[in-house]
Amino acid sequence: MGALAGLVLLVGTAAGAAVGGVLGGLEPATSAGAGAAVAIPAGYLALYRQAAATCPGLVWNVLAAIGTIESGNGTSNQPGIHAGANAAGAEGPMQFEPATFAEFAEPVPLGGAEPANPYDPTDSVYAAARLLCANGARNGADLPGAVFAYNHAGWYVVEVLALAGQYQKSSS
Repeated sequence: MGALAGLVLLVGTAAGAAVGGVLGGLEPATSAGAGAAVAIPAGYLALYRQAAATCPGLVWNVLAAIGTIESGNGTSNQPGIHAGANAAGAEGPMQFEPATFAEFAEPVPLGGAEPANPYDPTDSVYAAARLLCANGARNGADLPGAVFAYNHAGWYVVEVLALAGQYQKSSS
């Protein structure tokens, strides 16, 4: 058991170091450039920027990375993106479990569906921003922890923050 705990600590420390390196290059949502528009559909890019701006310390790049990983920014036709649920029960372009979406769906943002709908990109992206903000992104307190709360996997945190770093570099 001690060896396993040591391995988990070693992996966590390595992931933390990788995340720290990625986070150093991220900027606030309000300073994003136009370069990221190449890989992200314009409508989604605008949503990521607007939703991130509702949480001081949350960067648009992180929302964009989650949206890219979860649904290709709404372009994927995999189960659960536009209707139904995937094998894990997740719904919509930001891939929410129904109970989690319900917790973070309100208030419905301008342009969102009424009632809030996980398949609506506006509702889904703003709910993701609220979830991240509530779990450590506010004022940059614990962005890796916020991403981990979004999907409880260390590899996911590293992947999201690495992609967020790539988006930052392409928008500089």
